[in-house]
Amino acid sequence: MTESEFLDLADATLSTIEAVLEKACDEGDLDVECSRSGNVLEVECINDGSKIIINSQAPMKEMWVAARSGGFHYRYDGAHWKNTRDGSELYAALSEIVSAQGGVQVTLQP
Repeated sequence: MTESEFLDLADATLSTIEAVLEKACDEGDLDVECSRSGNVLEVECINDGSKIIINSQAPMKEMWVAARSGGFHYRYDGAHWKNTRDGSELYAALSEIVSAQGGVQVTLQP
């Protein structure tokens, strides 16, 4: 994947995550605020003020997630963003992270 292809995919992924979170807020009890600046998406959990940061790392061709539970790196395998350590999928992991920090069970899907 070229850097340009990665940047397009990463931008689309961040936009999708933001849209999915906003939809989850509209349709349920989840209360988060999303703010995006370039390649960084900041998700603030209103219930406790904690944050989840999702950003693209072009040199590594990875998406990085920082949350209370730790830092995670995801690399695209041609179909999904997969954790470089345990192979978990980005949206499944974000579902767990947002549920834990947001205090409401949510399932995020692209």
